[in-house]
Amino acid sequence: MLNLVLFGPPGAGKGTQSKKLIEKYDLIHLSTGDLLRGEIAQGTELGLEAKKLMDDGKLVPDAVVIGMISNKLDANKDAKGFIFDGFPRTVAQAEALDQLLESKESAISGMIALEVGDDELERRLLERGKESGRPDDANPEVIRKRIKEYNDKTAPVAGFYQQQHKFTSINGVGSVNEIFAEIVDVNESYKK
Repeated sequence: MLNLVLFGPPGAGKGTQSKKLIEKYDLIHLSTGDLLRGEIAQGTELGLEAKKLMDDGKLVPDAVVIGMISNKLDANKDAKGFIFDGFPRTVAQAEALDQLLESKESAISGMIALEVGDDELERRLLERGKESGRPDDANPEVIRKRIKEYNDKTAPVAGFYQQQHKFTSINGVGSVNEIFAEIVDVNESYKK
């Protein structure tokens, strides 16, 4: 099973590359945002708990998110693998994910980080904001805060996977196909 964490700051190209990886390797896209919305829409116990917290303006605890991921893994036992998108965002989440996967006799194959400079990220996000109308991509100040948040809180997760020799950094600047070719090379090493 190929379980990948696709990593990088907002605007690094994770969404674009995820689609290509899903198609090539027949993986299941596991987005915590999509999971939360799905569990809420289905009215599951975890979904109702998450909705109550979100309605109160609180973050959904890691245990609830891990529970949702566990449900998704159980519902797709025959999957060839998963792409984890938007999770883990902290070392504690990475540890919890490792424990969950171990309990299901699986593991993260590797983390691929798309590295893009802050100025390029800001340019990409402003462009995406024009095309998509997403308000969080239209304000340079908000964009800089999101990038700082990533650098401060999420980037340490890379160190967690580096210690396990499961981390690879790729230059996220270039053509979509060139970057994808590099990711495929890395994946082939993870599959061995």
